[in-house]
Amino acid sequence: MPSLSLVFAGSPAAAVPSLRVLAGSDHRISAVLTREDAPHGRRGTLTATPVAQAASELGIRVIRANRLAGEATDVVAELAPDLGVIVAYGGLVREPLLSTPRLGWINLHFSLLPRWRGAAPVQRSIIAGDDLTGATVFQLVPELDAGDIYGQLTQPIGALETAGHLLASLADTGAELLLRVVDNLADGTARAEPQAGDVTVAPKLVLEDGRIDWSTSAISVANLVRGVTPEPGAFTTLDGTRVKVLDSAIARDAPRLEAGVFELDGRRLLAGTATDPLELLTVQPAGKKPMSASDWWRGRPADAGRVAQ
Repeated sequence: MPSLSLVFAGSPAAAVPSLRVLAGSDHRISAVLTREDAPHGRRGTLTATPVAQAASELGIRVIRANRLAGEATDVVAELAPDLGVIVAYGGLVREPLLSTPRLGWINLHFSLLPRWRGAAPVQRSIIAGDDLTGATVFQLVPELDAGDIYGQLTQPIGALETAGHLLASLADTGAELLLRVVDNLADGTARAEPQAGDVTVAPKLVLEDGRIDWSTSAISVANLVRGVTPEPGAFTTLDGTRVKVLDSAIARDAPRLEAGVFELDGRRLLAGTATDPLELLTVQPAGKKPMSASDWWRGRPADAGRVAQ
């Protein structure tokens, strides 16, 4: 099988399995494009992206750029790669960079395109209550996540699976799919098909997307909690203080509560929704570490509020 010269663009941990799989293949990665070092943690220590760290370990040239333009475009043009590969870079590839590699660019996206085009496909699929997701490798085009598909895999979404767990799983299985597509492009057997089906969009999540609306159903609240874990995190407000909800379960055997009302039921902390109550398992009050929800509740003052806002 012929070997291709690649440039790889990616930033978060979800892109690292793809980088490692391609680096271990017969193909050659000429350079890795990733976002610039950014402040991390309470001290704001400048930290390289997970992809930059992995590329350095692998001895691959790293180009840091928050936009795939200017110097990044010039460097790629000098390298004259056969193919560009992008996985969760965090920015758009525009012309002239889009047409610089001989075979263009392919993108590994963590959804069953055309469902959930955009920055947060895994999170949005869980929040929406989907029971099936997957990964797609497609030809990059100017329109967002709209190119023809080279390969796709499906994967069920576990009833208790968080966005963090699901993304990590798809990152591994998607990496193998990506390598198969690169191999097929190398030997000339790759065939791309137009996307078919209804388009849905998955815009980037912001902090407010994690606010719990207790007037919705228990399943909707539970899906939201799973879908925004670990980031940006589900939260509610009691007595003007924000509390993160890290883990929960639907309490189908408990008496109904008014939406947003918190009540201790034996050793369980329940919260009312439009349907069944939700049992809160793990919470994180502002400024504190994660803890058992029932322990947190018992430690509050006797006159503290019990209705979430």
